[in-house]
Parts: sequence; structure tokens; C-alpha cells
Amino acid sequence: MAEKKIVILAGDGIGPEITAEAVRVLDAVASVSGVKFVYDPRDIGGCAIDKFGEPLTEATVAACKAADGVLLGAVGGPKWDNQPADKRPEKGLLGIRAAMGLYANLRPAVIYPELASASPLKSEVLSKGVDVMVVRELIGGIYFGPRGTTEDGAAYDTEIYSETEVRRIAKVAFDLAMKRRKKVTSVDKANVLVSSRLWRKVVTEVAQDYPEVTLGHLYVDNASMQLVRDPSQFDILLCPNMFGDILSDEASQITGSIGMLPSSSVGEGKAGLFEPIHGSAPDIAGKDIANPIATILAAAMMLDNMDMTNEAELVRKAVGDVIAAGYRTFDMGEGNRVGCKSMGELIARRVLAAN
Repeated sequence: MAEKKIVILAGDGIGPEITAEAVRVLDAVASVSGVKFVYDPRDIGGCAIDKFGEPLTEATVAACKAADGVLLGAVGGPKWDNQPADKRPEKGLLGIRAAMGLYANLRPAVIYPELASASPLKSEVLSKGVDVMVVRELIGGIYFGPRGTTEDGAAYDTEIYSETEVRRIAKVAFDLAMKRRKKVTSVDKANVLVSSRLWRKVVTEVAQDYPEVTLGHLYVDNASMQLVRDPSQFDILLCPNMFGDILSDEASQITGSIGMLPSSSVGEGKAGLFEPIHGSAPDIAGKDIANPIATILAAAMMLDNMDMTNEAELVRKAVGDVIAAGYRTFDMGEGNRVGCKSMGELIARRVLAAN
């Protein structure tokens, strides 16, 4: 029996609840596929600070690098707001991404027809469908450039990109486009930022190797407007780190609930990091009302990355079937209201029933 080692970084807030349901679904996948998942739970974020005094340990980094996949819940919460900047829970997340060399973050935004009423967009806009993949550069740009304060009290954060960093994330976007609708829209602020002018130049160069793919460029302010005006016009949105962070959250609201959207972070190694795009939601932690679907769909993306495409599709179909049957967590609009555990159970049963 084939084995896959998966590190579970449950994290803080609702993290342990939603990752538990993703593991429940993975166990169902194991039952029907013959693959054995070996789980290695580790601490990250606030819970790691409480236990080890730091948000990410070297032992956790080593375990993640040796795994076939890493499934993460969420990090952070008000309990750790007064931590020094280099000891905040979010430093654990940034640290594991950098340590694993995960330079590409993929965030799909897909609307389920049954959930269209939960979207803030008009039905005539949604009628054309929403299926957008945000490809976000993850370990460069303003989040990782030099930063600090000056003697006179000013503060600065620096946006830096190299040609190599832009080229490799652009290749990810164009390779994905070849498997989708063959359209890439690159987002920048080239009318103002020198780093964006480099971004646009390199992306245009990479496009020459993909003659079947249509490339367009949009300034980030226009892209944010177009995304709510007509999301159907987009296939792949290729973004620098900060712009991708913002636009992917905007895309999540178009779909009706941030609790529905997964993400994957991949690089040159075999293991990727898979997580929901939402935060730790400490206000609802422990109440069994969190939506585990984003984390379950993140697990499906992990299966894709482990060359278990059929099993990944099985999970996605199970999610769609449960939604079509009318089951909803509290954030999903009207329907047959269920809790976090019940939603995980329903999806796992659908996976088992498909065998």
C-alpha cells in the first residue's frame, strides 16, 4: 500500500476544527483509494509561541520539507497581538512559505450556482459564471523587502523583485492557463512603480513562449474594478505578492463566502502548503459553526499535487453534491443548517458512497 506523509499544521482559532474535518475526508479518500495517509501534527503560529516561545520551530520546518504535503488551518488571534513583530503568529506562516521555497500561491475562486444568492453581485453578472484563478507571487515583493523606521519616526517598506522571481511565477501562470481557458491577465502598477515596469517587461517576455495564450495587462486599481464589474472576463490573474493578497480576498467575496475558497502554495520541491484563504476567526472558535469546505478543498488541491487527480475530483464532486443537496454552514446563506463537524461528515460520506 502506497503511503503519503502529510504534516498537519492546525494552528489557532478555528484551525483545529477545520483541519480535523479535512482529515476526516482524507480518511474517506484513503478508504476508497488504497493509499495510506500518515499524519504528522505540528504546531505553528500562536500555539507554537505558547509551547516553544516562537511561531515556527526548525523541527517543524524539517518535517514539512520531508513530507508529501502540508495541510494548514489558520494562525493568529488577539491573544498574541502584543507579541514583538518578529514573534507574531503570522511570522510562522511567512516563515514556512519562505523555508519551503513556496513562491507560487494559487487561489481559485469558483461560484457554485446554488450559492449565487449569497454573492453581492447581481444575478445577471453571475449568469456568465465565475471561475478565476489568482496566481500570486508569494515570497517576494513588499512583504519581504527591507523595512524599518527612521530616526525622525518615518516608516518604510520596500518593494523589490528580480527578473528571476517574476519569470518563475509567470511560467506557473502560463502553464496553468494552458490547462484552462488560455488567458492570462497580469496585474501591476507600471504607470507608477519601477518594480511593476520590470514585472510587465518580464511577463511579456515569458508570454512569447506560449503563443496559444492571450496576455493582457491591467493596473491593479482597474483590475479591482473589473473583477466586480464582470468576473467572467478573467481566467488567470497573475499578481505580485501584495496585489494578489488583496485581489484574491476580493474574489472570495464574489463567490459569496470566504469560507469556500482554498489555496495552494507550491515551489520547486515535492511538498506544497495547502490552506483556506480565511483567517483563524477566534470569535467562532470552539462553537462548531466554522465552514470546513475551504480546508477540504485545499486538501483536494494537495491530492492534485500528489498526482492523485481522480481522488481530488472525487472530493470536489462530494463538496458539490452536498451543496446541491441544500446543506449550509452559517456563512453560506439559506439552507439546511449544519455545523462544522456535520459538514465534514456529509462530505466524507459522499466520498465513501462514490466507491
